[in-house]
Amino acid sequence: MEKIEIIGVYDDPDVLVSAILKIREKGIKIKNVFSPFPVHGVFEALNLKTRLPYLTFIYGVIGVSVSFAFLYWTSVVSYPLKFGGKPLNSLSFIIIMFIATIFVATLLTFMTFFIRQKLGPGKKVVMIDPRTTDDKFAIVIEKDPELSADDISQINKVLEETGAVEIAEKPLPEGYIEEEND
Repeated sequence: MEKIEIIGVYDDPDVLVSAILKIREKGIKIKNVFSPFPVHGVFEALNLKTRLPYLTFIYGVIGVSVSFAFLYWTSVVSYPLKFGGKPLNSLSFIIIMFIATIFVATLLTFMTFFIRQKLGPGKKVVMIDPRTTDDKFAIVIEKDPELSADDISQINKVLEETGAVEIAEKPLPEGYIEEEND
C-alpha cells in the first residue's frame, strides 16, 4: 500500500518556524521538515531531542586520554631524552592534546552521524521535493487512512493559513526509509 504525504512548501525560514509552532498547536503531527540549510528554531519547535552532544563530549575525553597516553609513552617511557634540563613530562603536551582532542571528537561525531542516518557512498538520494535543496522549505504531514476528508481539508487550511505557498499530496518516493523514533 502506497503512503501519501501532505506537503506544505514555504519560502521563508521565519515563516516555516512559526508555521511549525502553529501546526503543532492545532494538534497536527508533523512527520518531517526539509530545509536547504539549518534553520534556527526548527529543532526546538519540533520538540526533538538528541544525544549527539553527549557522545561528542565522550569522544573528546577519549581523544584527550589517548593523545596524553601516546605523548607520555613516546616522551617518557619509550625514548626519554633530556634537552637543556627540560622535564620529560612537560607542558608542551597541551597544544598537541588540544588539537588531537578536537580532531578525534569531530571525526567520531561525523562517523556516528553518518552511521546513525545510514548515509554513505553510493546511497541513492531520495527527496520529497527537490526544491528543498535550493530555496524552499517543506513540512511533511503523514496522511493516515483513518483521516476523513474534513480532517484533510482542515490540515490543508492550516497549512495555507500559516503561509504555505504550495500544498500538495504526494506518495512517498521510492527508496524512502522511514526514520525510527528513539
